[in-house]
Order: sequence, then C-alpha cells, then structure tokens
Amino acid sequence: MPPGTNGLDIRLPNEQAVLARMRGTQDRIADAITTFAGTMRFVYLHALWFAVWITFNEGLFGTSAVWDPYPFGLLTMIVSLEAIFLSTFVMVSQNRQAIREKVRADLDFETNIRSEVWSAHMGHVLGISAEQVEQDVRILLAQNRAKMNDSEPIPTAHRSID
Repeated sequence: MPPGTNGLDIRLPNEQAVLARMRGTQDRIADAITTFAGTMRFVYLHALWFAVWITFNEGLFGTSAVWDPYPFGLLTMIVSLEAIFLSTFVMVSQNRQAIREKVRADLDFETNIRSEVWSAHMGHVLGISAEQVEQDVRILLAQNRAKMNDSEPIPTAHRSID
C-alpha cells in the first residue's frame, strides 16, 4: 500500500501532470521570454542598450562610430519589432494561463462533485435528510449573499443540528 493512502484508492488527477502534458517547446520558450521580459534586469539591459546606442550615434566616440544617426531610425525599427514580438509572446502566455485556469477549474469542479456525492452517501447512511440539509444551505447562502451586498438580512429558521 502506498504511504499516506491508508488503503484508499484516490483518483484525483495531478494538476501539474495535466499541465505538463499540454506544454510544448514553443510554450516553454514563450513563457521563458515573457518571464524575462517582466523583470527589472530586462529594463536595465534595455536602458543600457539605448544609452550605448545613443552615445555612439550622437558621435561622442567620433563620427566613424556613428551607424544610425539621429533620429535613430534603425533603433526605432528594432524597438518596434521587439514590441511586436513581446506582445505576441505575452498573448501566448496569457492564453496558456487561461488554459491553466480552466484545467484548475475543471479539477476543482470534479473534486466538488466527488465531495458532494460522498457527502450524500454518508448523509444517507447516517439518516440525515438531504432536503433539510439543502434547505439549510440555501438559507446560509442567501444570508451570506445579503451580507456581501450590504442588504437586509434574511430571517433564519433556527434549528439545532444534533
């Protein structure tokens, strides 16, 4: 018997395993680029790159070092292309994040269904009225929604749970 299972056969999919099967090389590359692009190192690297580019092309190291004179058309084109590619990588990563959220939501839903089925079976075995439990749940949900919406509280039917 595997450790920690106490003899129970639990069949819950592992979220990381599901996501790993869906992830290809292109996705890993896009994630790596957007991860790097979202760092201060990326900002500092670009600030340094722009400073060096402008310094050389303003002629501070002599006119022979100038390859892209003001208004820096080549730099503008390179930065524009970089922006296009970075925005595409960000969109790819956002799409992957949406897929990850859907997988998580599906696994949460499956777990909730399993819990509800088990709870119903246990309640039946213990002789608890499913209809009464559902009525109590609806009342509690309505009260909580009212509190969240700053509405008037809904009267409760108090009963002891023994």
